[in-house]
Amino acid sequence: MGASQSVPEKSIHEFNVKDSRGKDVDLSTYKGKVLLVVNVASKCGFTNSNYTQLTELYNKYKDQGLEILAFPCNQFLKQEPGTSQETQEFACTRFKAEYPIFHKVRVNGPDTAPVYKFLKASKSGFLGSGIKWNFTKFLVDKEGHVISRYGTTTSPLAIEAEIKKALGEA
Repeated sequence: MGASQSVPEKSIHEFNVKDSRGKDVDLSTYKGKVLLVVNVASKCGFTNSNYTQLTELYNKYKDQGLEILAFPCNQFLKQEPGTSQETQEFACTRFKAEYPIFHKVRVNGPDTAPVYKFLKASKSGFLGSGIKWNFTKFLVDKEGHVISRYGTTTSPLAIEAEIKKALGEA
C-alpha cells in the first residue's frame, strides 16, 4: 500500500478524461500549456482559500499559458457530495472559476482514475504516493510531465514562482 505504480504513459497528454457533463476530453488539447491539476472539494476547510487563489492565479497567468484542471473528489470525509455539474456550478458561481471542472474521480484505491495513477507515479508525496487530502496539486510542464507535487497545506499562491518558471517567465 502506498507504493507508487508504474504506468505506461509518459505524458498527461496521453489521457482522456470526462468533463463535468460526462463528455470526453482529450488532454492532448493542453499541449504547450502549463497545468496545475488539483483534486477539489466544496465542503472542505481548505475550499475557500484554494478556490480563491486558484482563480487568482488563473486570471493572472491564463494568457501566458496556464491552465488549471480541477477534478472533484469525494474520498476525503465525503466533502464533495454533489454531482460533477453541481461542483462546476459551485466553483463558477461562488469563486468565478473559468477553468475546467472535470467529472468526479477517485484519486486513491483500486478505482483510481488513470490520470491520477500517472500523476502519483510521477511524483510521490510525503509518506508515499497516495493522495492524503483534498487540494493536492500537481504542476505539469508544457510537454505534459509532472514537475512538482504539493500537499493540501501548500496554498496555490505559494507556488506562483514555480508556475512562472514553468511558463518561462522567471
